[in-house]
Amino acid sequence: MNIGIDIGSTASKVVVYDKDKDEILYKILMPSGWNSKETSGEIYKNLVENGFDVDNSFVVATGYGRVSVPYADRVVTEITTHSKGAMYLLKRDCDVIDIGGQDTKIINISNGMVSDFIMNDKCSAGTGKFLEVMSNRLGVSLDEMFELSKIGTPIPISSTCTVFAESEIISLMGQGRAKEDIASGVVHSIANKVVGQTRKFRNEADLYFLTGGFSNNPYMVELLEKLLGKKVETHELGRFAGALGAALMGK
Repeated sequence: MNIGIDIGSTASKVVVYDKDKDEILYKILMPSGWNSKETSGEIYKNLVENGFDVDNSFVVATGYGRVSVPYADRVVTEITTHSKGAMYLLKRDCDVIDIGGQDTKIINISNGMVSDFIMNDKCSAGTGKFLEVMSNRLGVSLDEMFELSKIGTPIPISSTCTVFAESEIISLMGQGRAKEDIASGVVHSIANKVVGQTRKFRNEADLYFLTGGFSNNPYMVELLEKLLGKKVETHELGRFAGALGAALMGK
């Protein structure tokens, strides 16, 4: 039995995989909290309580807090695990788009292998954390943010840093601009930064696969398709791609 643990900056994902049956036996999605080591302890406890023998399983850790899993047999970067998970779910070459809490990664998969990848700048505003900060500023939930974005006319957000972008949002609110237009500007800002990253590859893909926290959001998939001018697919397990990829790399 293999266990993949993906401790992200915002959410942690776990997949228990039976390699003999090629079957996902169990999965967990939980907040990462403030301390990755405590989170790894909670994951261990949850697995044991649900009948899994963690100590006699092969555990692979990935993500922002991967080094904080003391019972991991192997530690692997998100680039590798997200590509493995995406290939398992999609079963063909693509460019993987992973919009995480603190960073966004674009991974080019060619002939079933990672051929290139790019990550955003540390202070870039094209991440999940950026959306969380802006939705809090607007006093709406993340789901409400997307609903507002659908009906709004996007106001361009020029700042590439979350701190400065928040000041920009405050200024727009002070001007009395419509909440839905600001929300649309924020969501479009994230999508445009993702598109900008994909353009840095020499050969643009004909198919993109969205993983991470936004992968279950139809509006983000639709928006990325529109801006990229290419097909964007996802999967109900897209958010678990990193944990799944880690589990697949078990011994």
